[in-house]
Amino acid sequence: MYYLDDQLWFPPVDHANDEGLLAVGGDLSPERLLLAYKSGIFPWFNEDALILWWSPDPRMVLFPKEIKVSKSMRKVLRNSSFELTKNKAFEQVIDNCAQLERKGQEGTWITPKMKAAYLDLHQKGFAVSYEVWQAKDLVGGLYGIDLGRVFCGESMFSLVSNASKYAFIHLAKELETKDYKLIDCQVYTEHLASLGAIEIDRTVFMSYLKG
Repeated sequence: MYYLDDQLWFPPVDHANDEGLLAVGGDLSPERLLLAYKSGIFPWFNEDALILWWSPDPRMVLFPKEIKVSKSMRKVLRNSSFELTKNKAFEQVIDNCAQLERKGQEGTWITPKMKAAYLDLHQKGFAVSYEVWQAKDLVGGLYGIDLGRVFCGESMFSLVSNASKYAFIHLAKELETKDYKLIDCQVYTEHLASLGAIEIDRTVFMSYLKG
């Protein structure tokens, strides 16, 4: 494991351990965060803990054209009362993601320091949110880092059925039209798999990221 100081650098991702942990320490400056995402690395840690930097192998990704839309979800897309916006309520989206209770997880990795760091990235145009509204209420959404040809998904939430799926499907469709290579989903979940995400070798992921 590598310990980071004030210098702006990361070790090669193939030095990560079996769980994907690569380095500890450093900071959450915009420069370091952008370098991390461009290098196939992301932060994930608990509050009051050292910053942990990860690069798991395999890597969960979604190729935008491979998004799976079920018959029931197609009906939702056609007939729902949802309204989608982009970058209209970034702070509300990240707050809702932080408040989610997830199975097997105590607390949240979206600490106040993390929130402040991503708000900074949002103001600089790199962190992006998609919001889903119903009767003027925010009911779902997601946020991530836009690297230009790769979108690094961070978190999503849903307060009503299908709201986060609605945002994710629209994200994939938009990125497909813009010829994005993939959406980085980081690690496996059944929910992401049901939407068409798959695990690929980290070396393959890095080739897409740097190609």
